[in-house]
Amino acid sequence: MNIANKLLIATAVSGLLVVNVSADALADKGKKIFETNTQGNCIACHAINGKTLDGPGSFGPVLSGLKHWPDQLIYDTIYDPGESRSKITAMPAFGKSGWLSDEDIKAVVAFLKTIE
Repeated sequence: MNIANKLLIATAVSGLLVVNVSADALADKGKKIFETNTQGNCIACHAINGKTLDGPGSFGPVLSGLKHWPDQLIYDTIYDPGESRSKITAMPAFGKSGWLSDEDIKAVVAFLKTIE
């Protein structure tokens, strides 16, 4: 194998590692937003991964299987659930109201995509 091929393979592998680290970092940020009461505080209403919460976490639907949902549907639901999913909802429009930024919502989507 010549040097050019080795460099090409090394570049491709390192690119994959950077994307993976970036995706993990984005999901970690989303988890923090999901769990932090001064940010998204999603856990106040939603249980995840089959965990039972002692508190208000049963107010909204239990979040499961979201890795199979389209990213855009999850994003739109967080941005403005009244427009994207149901006209009758208690969930706030986190994006439309300015509570969460575009970057914050994308991070929450990345985290939710890790849920089985």
